[in-house]
Amino acid sequence: MLRCLIMLLLLQLAAVPTPAAPIRIKDLVEFDGVRGNDLVGYGLVVGLNGTGDGLRNSPFTEQIMASLLERLGVNVSGEQFRAKNVAAVFVTAVLPSFSRSGSRIDVSVSAIGDANSLMGGTLIMTPLTAADGQIYAVAQGTLIASGVTAQADAASVTTGVPTAGVIPAGARVEREIDFDFGALETIRLALRDPDFTTAGRIEATINRSLGRPAARMLDAGTVELDVRTAASGSPARVVGRIENLQVEPERRAKVVVDQRSGTIVMGDDVRISRVAVSQGNLTLRIEEAPVAVQPNPFARGQTVVLPRSTASIQEDPGIGLAEVPGGTSLAEVVAGLNALGVAPRDMIDILKSIKAAGALHADFIVQ
Repeated sequence: MLRCLIMLLLLQLAAVPTPAAPIRIKDLVEFDGVRGNDLVGYGLVVGLNGTGDGLRNSPFTEQIMASLLERLGVNVSGEQFRAKNVAAVFVTAVLPSFSRSGSRIDVSVSAIGDANSLMGGTLIMTPLTAADGQIYAVAQGTLIASGVTAQADAASVTTGVPTAGVIPAGARVEREIDFDFGALETIRLALRDPDFTTAGRIEATINRSLGRPAARMLDAGTVELDVRTAASGSPARVVGRIENLQVEPERRAKVVVDQRSGTIVMGDDVRISRVAVSQGNLTLRIEEAPVAVQPNPFARGQTVVLPRSTASIQEDPGIGLAEVPGGTSLAEVVAGLNALGVAPRDMIDILKSIKAAGALHADFIVQ
């Protein structure tokens, strides 16, 4: 009873809204044309200590190895490979915006065969192509794997992922993206979290800073900036002038729960209408204690195992019927449930029920 009173006192505390912290425009939007491009390639990692692909189980490794050796002038027609220090891999990277020929980028390497580990391997020159089929970078270098594996006759242990790794600055850009940013007359700012209020604030902040109506909100997710009206020279100068302006963003109220880990994440602006909550738990316990019955000495018979089971159901008191006043913040409800010692998974079930009752005013996302 005392715990219920404590929870009700916590729920009746007035919610004090906390103003959102100002965020830079560059952290709220994506500028039109300023984006990366995904690259992918298929290559070989060599120099493994007997932990490479089994060529019988990974015939594609043998094919690419034969093709590579033939390009290097080695005739391997009709030969069979039994090397265990080679592994076929996929190589992925992101070509940043405005990358120039000769600059270097990081690459990720992942085994696609039955290799046990890529530790200590070296990636052989691998072309990286984009979605248009053109080669934009070439990767090569020593692989850094983050996992460790050890194996004995009857046991093995693995830490991390030894079949994947990275090569810092492992690819050199060979082709540039054909995009003239300086020729743009208008630049669109795409909000990462579309919201009409935030878009309006961005428009007002930019116009106030430039001293003229150069920005125009198109919708909840787009603000258009007229470079000619901004009169600040090139588009790069305009973006450099406005990207560090600070805006207070507005977002929809959301509650995100992860049933696997029992994690609950919520915003400060989540509110709950007046609702009554009651929750209880059922504990089912089944115990097996079989008894072995043996025949008398010198008697004919067999040992028989007789089952002996005990089943019981116990109902925990849980939370009694408690009323949550209207306008209460979800943080206060969770604080009250924590004061009562409610487990995270039970708390998720309670929030689901409150949402189903129409009293939780927020987007409820279950992962």
